[in-house]
Amino acid sequence: MDKKEFKEELSQYIYINRKKIIGALIGLIIGILILTIGFFKTLLLFLTTLVGYYLGMRWRFEEDLKDFILRIIPDRFK
Repeated sequence: MDKKEFKEELSQYIYINRKKIIGALIGLIIGILILTIGFFKTLLLFLTTLVGYYLGMRWRFEEDLKDFILRIIPDRFK
């Protein structure tokens, strides 16, 4: 098996098993975080990330930013 065939087989393996690989990497990162900063700090980091993700999904950035600016700036800019 030469280098090109190996790269093709490896890329196919990664593509087929990408969910398993991503799950393993997430588990590795969580394990490292628990060992380095502790369980409760890791849990807090995870929860704040979820809250940020949820708020980011719910927030219509352009419309909300426009409304926010119009509330701050006087009527002369309308």
